[in-house]
Amino acid sequence: MKKSSDNNIVKSINRNVRSSPRKINLLLRNIRGKKADIAIRNLSFSRKRIANDIRKTVQSAVANAENNNQFDIDNLYIDEAYVGKSIVLKRFRARAKGRASAIKKPFSNVTIILKEQTSKEKKEIHGTKS
Repeated sequence: MKKSSDNNIVKSINRNVRSSPRKINLLLRNIRGKKADIAIRNLSFSRKRIANDIRKTVQSAVANAENNNQFDIDNLYIDEAYVGKSIVLKRFRARAKGRASAIKKPFSNVTIILKEQTSKEKKEIHGTKS
C-alpha cells in the first residue's frame, strides 16, 4: 500500500498475478468508478477465475484506507483501476518433425486506487448539484 500526495487517495498493488493483462482488463472495466462495496460484490459473483484475486486487491485497499488513514469505508469508490504487464514464462510444446511451438504464460500487475468522496462530489454524482 502506498499513499499518494493527495489526502483522500489510497493505492493497492497486486504484483505477479497469473493471468494476462487483456483478460484482467475486462474485469477492471466493470468496476472503475463504482463504490468499493458494489465492486467487491460484483467481483464475488463473477464467473471469471481471476476475479477472486482482483476482489482481494480491492479488499486490501479498503482495509488500508480504513486502518491506516481512518477513511469512512461507505464513502470509498474506485477512482482508478489498471493493469500492467509483468514477467512472461516461456515454455514450448513439441511438434512434428522435431519442431517446437512457443507457449507464453503472462503475468500481470494490478493497481487499484480508491478515493474518498466528499459531500460536494456526492452531490455531483447523484445529480443534485445546486
